[in-house]
Amino acid sequence: MLRAWAGAIVMALGAAPAAAQDLAMASAAEQQAALAAGTASSRSLAEAYLRRIGEIDRAGPRLNSVLSLNPDALKDAAARDAERRAGRAKGPLHGLSILVKDNIETADRMPTTAGSLALKDNVTGRDAPLVARLRRAGVVILGKSNLSEWANFRSTRSISGWSGLGGLTRNPHALDRSACGSSSGSGAAVAAGLAWAAIGTETDGSVTCPAAMNGIVGLKPTVGLVSRTHVVPISASQDTAGPMARTVADAALLLTAMAGTDPADPATAEADAHAADFAAGLEPGSLKGARLGVVRYLAGRSPQTEALFDRALEALKSAGAVLVEVELPDETPVDEAERIILGAEFKAGVDAYLATTPPQVKTRSLADLIAFNAAEPRETVLFGQEVFEQAAGAPGLTDPTYLQALDSGRRLAGPEGLDRVLAAAGVEALVAPSGGPASVVDPVNGGRWLGSPSTWPAVAGYPHLTVPMGAVSGLPVGLSFIGPKWSDGRLLSLGYAFEQATQARVTPSFAPSISLRPEIAAAYAPKD
Repeated sequence: MLRAWAGAIVMALGAAPAAAQDLAMASAAEQQAALAAGTASSRSLAEAYLRRIGEIDRAGPRLNSVLSLNPDALKDAAARDAERRAGRAKGPLHGLSILVKDNIETADRMPTTAGSLALKDNVTGRDAPLVARLRRAGVVILGKSNLSEWANFRSTRSISGWSGLGGLTRNPHALDRSACGSSSGSGAAVAAGLAWAAIGTETDGSVTCPAAMNGIVGLKPTVGLVSRTHVVPISASQDTAGPMARTVADAALLLTAMAGTDPADPATAEADAHAADFAAGLEPGSLKGARLGVVRYLAGRSPQTEALFDRALEALKSAGAVLVEVELPDETPVDEAERIILGAEFKAGVDAYLATTPPQVKTRSLADLIAFNAAEPRETVLFGQEVFEQAAGAPGLTDPTYLQALDSGRRLAGPEGLDRVLAAAGVEALVAPSGGPASVVDPVNGGRWLGSPSTWPAVAGYPHLTVPMGAVSGLPVGLSFIGPKWSDGRLLSLGYAFEQATQARVTPSFAPSISLRPEIAAAYAPKD
């Protein structure tokens, strides 16, 4: 049914106005200027994106980044046009088209599946509060993006970007490379110009990794700044949704609309006090005098990435930043605590979530999901469900083992980890490579993983921003900015200044493989 809707919507489209087609990769400011001038409409923009999805995602390179399309998208876009004509435009997001990761509920006819066949009929009729906020800001929900199934929390051997319903999301910079996860579809679609922006979710690396590997901006906000209600859960202490966009300014606009207190989510009690117009706070000169801690966790693992990082550091210094070399403590105790935390919180959270799904969803517990997957070969053809099985035996939320892990994880990652490093070095934020270039997708042996700095801010609940810093053989690499709790606005401003100074984002080439790049192909060929 999902693909049928997609085909029907795309087939119904006529020719898009040239202006709308040309705006596919445009920023919010550029699209709003065209809307104000009347050279494009919200409907024509949505039509242009739907056409690109048909040409690029469903055919052509076949990215598989969009899992389902909203059958009401064009009607909603037309309604935004009518509001604009009546002088009731709602702000800088009014009439812009976005994708929402398919573990976030939307109150339309699209199911919320987490990529699993077990949830293919999960049409709840509910807007997650973060989605409701975006609608009030005037955005058009174009569709749902593909993801690593269950947000990459099913198997220790899972393939990032693969789901039983959506198949494998491909990286638009090289189709045989990983789009990372779990917000793989959001990252690939935004990079490829299939929507103005997208929403992802992160427990540990699931916004920042796909943003970096697809060459866009991604922010994992402070946990508690954005509501998690009606989002398929992993961890009550680490989950958050975050904006994914081609520019820092666009990510800041999205965060402004998403942020705020939700009475149903106790973690957001302080959100209203920290919500702000994050876009208004962006300053191109914000790096001048900023003291930043340099984390070289990739030393010796990827010379090309290290060289790119060194150039990024020079750009930061040229913009006025003061750089201080720092080292993070041993991450092992944090990893061990996180393993216990995630298992316990997922077991409790997914059972509670499934209990609220409509009657047509037959899996009502984690035990039901394990049984479903065991009986459904399409789910386990590439890898198993060891993480599910381990979580089934996890301690309860009142068990001392869990409570001790929760306390130690937060303490070691936060006050005794990031906070202590920042204070000792006298810096306001850390910078590091967001990870290495995307590895080749290998369903047999797995891809090469160089690591990332995501676990520290994930377990602490602190913000983590990634901004493009260039490419290695055409494969994007991001620069991470990590700061203390509620420093979201400051990180965005620092990242904005770096972005403006470097303009390092690269446009996808949709190459089948980087081995076809001229310099690599020439090196592969025999020499006379």
